[in-house]
Amino acid sequence: MSESQNCPSCKSPYGYSTGTLMMCPECGHEWNPEEEAQATTDETVVKDANGTILQDGDSVVIVKDLPVKGAPKSIKAGTKVKNIRIVEGDHNIDCKVDGFGAMALKSEFVKKA
Repeated sequence: MSESQNCPSCKSPYGYSTGTLMMCPECGHEWNPEEEAQATTDETVVKDANGTILQDGDSVVIVKDLPVKGAPKSIKAGTKVKNIRIVEGDHNIDCKVDGFGAMALKSEFVKKA
């Protein structure tokens, strides 16, 4: 019997080879195992408001006033944030903002410093 792979769509462990492609018997999804291997090795690309690619450890500047839930004041435009970390999700930057502490920011509201 040939090697089975987990289905990237439904995570079923019963994927089987149909020659050049893999097939899932549970959901019917077909995929190319070589393309899937390349897709899993690609890193998340995060771009700032100007389209510049951001990486872990970069410094950024906030481009607009950002209200903070539960705080009496907002983070002002022009605030510099050092040593960012790129993460998965809607708010794709984790950082520490002076005067506010740990924050999760959206990349569309920052530009690379």
